[in-house]
Amino acid sequence: MCGIVGYLGFQDPKKIIIDGLKKLEYRGYDSAGIAVVDKGQTKRIRAAGKLKNLEEKLINEHFSGHLGIGHTRWATHGAPVEKNAHPHQVGEISLVHNGIIENYLDIKKDLIARGAKITSDTDSELVAHLINEEIQVTKNLLLAVQKTLGKLIGAFSIVVIWEKSPDEIIAFKDGPPLIVGVGEKEFFIVSDVQAALQYTKNFVYLEDREVVHIQNNEIKYFSALGAPLKKQIVQVDWNTEQVEKMGFKHFMLKEIYEQPRAVAAAIRPHLNTETHQVEMQTLGFVKSNAEIFKSIDRIMFVACGTSYYAAMVGKYLIEQAGNLPVEIDVASEFRYRKPIVPKNTLLITISQSGETADTLAAIRLAKEKGALTLSITNVQKSSIDREAHGHLYMNSGVEVGVASTKAFTSTIALLNVLALQIAKDRGVLTADQEKNYVTQLLAVPSQLEVVLAYDKYFSEAAKKLQEFKGFLYLGRGVSYPIALEGALKLKELAYMHAEGYAAGEMKHGPLALIDSNMAIVVVAPTDELIEKTISNLQEAKARGGKIISIGTGENAALQSMSEYYLSIPASSWMAHPLLSVVPLQLMSYHLADSLGYDVDQPRNLAKSVTVE
Repeated sequence: MCGIVGYLGFQDPKKIIIDGLKKLEYRGYDSAGIAVVDKGQTKRIRAAGKLKNLEEKLINEHFSGHLGIGHTRWATHGAPVEKNAHPHQVGEISLVHNGIIENYLDIKKDLIARGAKITSDTDSELVAHLINEEIQVTKNLLLAVQKTLGKLIGAFSIVVIWEKSPDEIIAFKDGPPLIVGVGEKEFFIVSDVQAALQYTKNFVYLEDREVVHIQNNEIKYFSALGAPLKKQIVQVDWNTEQVEKMGFKHFMLKEIYEQPRAVAAAIRPHLNTETHQVEMQTLGFVKSNAEIFKSIDRIMFVACGTSYYAAMVGKYLIEQAGNLPVEIDVASEFRYRKPIVPKNTLLITISQSGETADTLAAIRLAKEKGALTLSITNVQKSSIDREAHGHLYMNSGVEVGVASTKAFTSTIALLNVLALQIAKDRGVLTADQEKNYVTQLLAVPSQLEVVLAYDKYFSEAAKKLQEFKGFLYLGRGVSYPIALEGALKLKELAYMHAEGYAAGEMKHGPLALIDSNMAIVVVAPTDELIEKTISNLQEAKARGGKIISIGTGENAALQSMSEYYLSIPASSWMAHPLLSVVPLQLMSYHLADSLGYDVDQPRNLAKSVTVE
């Protein structure tokens, strides 16, 4: 969750580190700090709150050194106050840390028994104490780190500097991501490539229990036991302009508007635009895609949050189109309930960052149980991507807003393609059906442009929407998960009461909530279930509920009972989620913005949940 930037090179480390931390603000944080080795001593400046508070403290600070580390912290151990902010400094050692040290209580007890003075409430400071103890004996930073690594239990990524060695920086990890950027006589150690993209496109991804040692323009990699390693440099082709707002008020709004392009990028590699056939690129399995899809007996999806709702959509798509049973599970539940993974199971994980801790643990567990695994991520070479047997990529580009938008629609677009490919390979999709579905899927990007016109409508309606005491989101079939996603977005951004339900569950409890102060948001594109959904709405309207409906074209029945009716273009049932979710994103965005909330960084939330 937290942001790490380490730098060793010829440029001003203060500028490099602060610029990098700004690129990582989207991850969520509540304090920040920087430490630079300057004239043989470490200068450390920290501040609670936003990064601007740290910048104000740094205005008159000048550094002659070229080695430093910086951090944005999201509180786990200890309150979000300055004494708990990183970097932590003990004696000659300074470090930054993402993750959780699970055996910190035992370490703390031993340190206090040896006379250590603990100045913060964090588990991170304890690691600095351990390395500082070792450095007094070894006088060698690499040896001190290697000796300390074996004492730590938990999930962590750590970057360390020693003020007695101003040309040396060391990092190691076991869990949260840590990436080395390799420039021309300069090096970056970051928790996300975005922090260093403006300086280099060459990156090395550290695996768990690996150590990187950089000294005097030489870079070496080791295992936790000290064995030398050879690592491959990966070129990342993201353009830094992709993470700028480009004139939009917020990153989230920019990313909502990028969805036509993101959906097109997600499906383009897998569809033949001339013949309108699905031709999914190789997924990286040992066997061909067709062999895999013919041999499996079931699919299991594992994901968290918005990705879980995308998986719910995937269940509808694959079961109905591919005639294959599908289960879905929340990653944190999957890994702890001793799941049964039958033979010939394909387990699919979904994670925008590719670093979600529970999902990563789930895919490892599934592999232990003999499952074939397929990852859907937005970040190539991320931990989950590297762990999986097969790979699919969202191709949505950098997503900065904490509340996911374009990664969600890119995922659903991919799941459309996957469902069609499975159906085709299993012989349950006719040539005419394939052509029809592909034709309609290829039309979605241009149809999304039409749906984005609701931006102005919600901008104007936001003040009135504030008056409702709560929002009840309803949907049937493939629209049910979209109702859940819409409710989640409103909770994330506007901090308002919102619940998502299957429309058929109205009589089983939610009906008691409905009065004239309750908004009923219904996702009801024209499909085989539309009449049943309208019947449920009649029950809500009869009890005073104010209805906001999303339907296909000029649906007179929906319009007659709705306070507000939003029309989406006609499409196949499989593509409906891609079109109907956009108005829900826009409504949540404008309602939150009208209330004055930080849309890009909602309170208490982080973009990438890399620890439990």
